[in-house]
Amino acid sequence: MIRQTVKFQSYREIESTHEFEVGGEEYAMKVYDISQEVFSCEVYPGDPIPEKNVLKSMQKGEVYNLTAFSMCAHNGTHIDAPFHFIRDGKTVDEICLEAFVGMAYVAEHNGIVTGNDATEIIEKAKKQSSDASKRVLIKGNVEVSLEAARVFASSDIMLLGNESQTIGPQDAPMAVHLTLLGSDVVLLEGIRLSEVSEGVYFLNAAPLNLSGADGSPCRAVLIDIDER
Repeated sequence: MIRQTVKFQSYREIESTHEFEVGGEEYAMKVYDISQEVFSCEVYPGDPIPEKNVLKSMQKGEVYNLTAFSMCAHNGTHIDAPFHFIRDGKTVDEICLEAFVGMAYVAEHNGIVTGNDATEIIEKAKKQSSDASKRVLIKGNVEVSLEAARVFASSDIMLLGNESQTIGPQDAPMAVHLTLLGSDVVLLEGIRLSEVSEGVYFLNAAPLNLSGADGSPCRAVLIDIDER
């Protein structure tokens, strides 16, 4: 038997709550949309902005609506594939989906993430769940230092996420990207975590299946399941 209630909040992150029953046990599943809306999203300086082109409109008397759009692969909430900075790195379509889908750990931090901070985040994640420690999302206004990038790259992490449009210093992000992407750590940038508490969640941040692409927009969600 499945009983479902859905609640939408006004916050940009849409939160929905579902109640269901399995084997006589009741559970509540809360889904957090941690993605930016595309046409009002943040854009890294110099990147093209998303544009929408209405081709057909029922308001104009046409029989259906039809929209075309263009955008940069790194607008809004998106993933960076190694090919973004590594000449022979993996493209979006070559990355195993396991990197984007699975248990994840949300860590709260503000300011520069040092090497010691990165070690502490990984240790806290592993204490919660060894699987979740493979996908780490950092909540807050942060800048990942090169030392932290080296710590993350030397761990068994598959994905590192943050709320800004770039993982490292905005004026000089290359070294951090080279360190992480060079170790096949996928980056999830531009997420929104202000309504999400620190802890373990199920993450789905699968990118579009874009052959040969260096990045891709995604609709990232976190799922929290509690036993009633």
